[in-house]
Amino acid sequence: MFEDNYSIGPLGRSHIFPNPRYAADEGLLAFGGDLSPNRLLKAYRKGIFPWYNADDPILWWSPNPRLVLYPEEFKMSKSFRRTLRKNRFEVKFDQKFDAVIEYCSRVPRKGQEGTWIIDEVQEAYKELFSMGFAHSIEVYENNDLVGGLYGLAMGRAFFGESMFSLKSDTSKIAFKALSDVLSLRGYDFIDCQVSNNHLLSMGAVEISRDRFLDELDEALLKSSDLGSWREFSWEYKE
Repeated sequence: MFEDNYSIGPLGRSHIFPNPRYAADEGLLAFGGDLSPNRLLKAYRKGIFPWYNADDPILWWSPNPRLVLYPEEFKMSKSFRRTLRKNRFEVKFDQKFDAVIEYCSRVPRKGQEGTWIIDEVQEAYKELFSMGFAHSIEVYENNDLVGGLYGLAMGRAFFGESMFSLKSDTSKIAFKALSDVLSLRGYDFIDCQVSNNHLLSMGAVEISRDRFLDELDEALLKSSDLGSWREFSWEYKE
């Protein structure tokens, strides 16, 4: 549900967000509120996500342009293809969600200091995992978790949140596995939120916020894979 006019202001107890179509390109919509499951799910359905630092109020965003990956358009470099051919790694789904989100919160990233995945954020997404909306894709080497990512699925849209690597290319393997599985299951896109060179190199593209919101509306009309994804499987095939 939206207010008719756009202005950056505090969220009250209601779950009404400003209309993101009228937001500035940077995408900041509102602040405050909470990370309750109902508020988070309503936000994602409207193309809005939380992103903030520990000392800030909760900040809600819908940037323009938006970065998405269409699952069938995942791009692989020759070196990455060679890595996959070695079959050193195993991919699983929804086995260790808590560990994945914890690693995402503390594994350093180039050019990034600190983390926005603070304790209250972790607890909120763990609750969404228990409800069957959030999912983890995990990469193992000799039964040790060495990479992965997590996000939310609704309709035929997947909202990627964060990824980590303890070994070279392992987050990329998780992303490739996710893309392949979602392509087979008829997903429309993976929302990557904000542009970065790493995701662009794998085939993600920038689209306008209006186009993203239109495609999101269509994806949400389709059936959801609600519940555990533990039975999903993936292995690399040429």
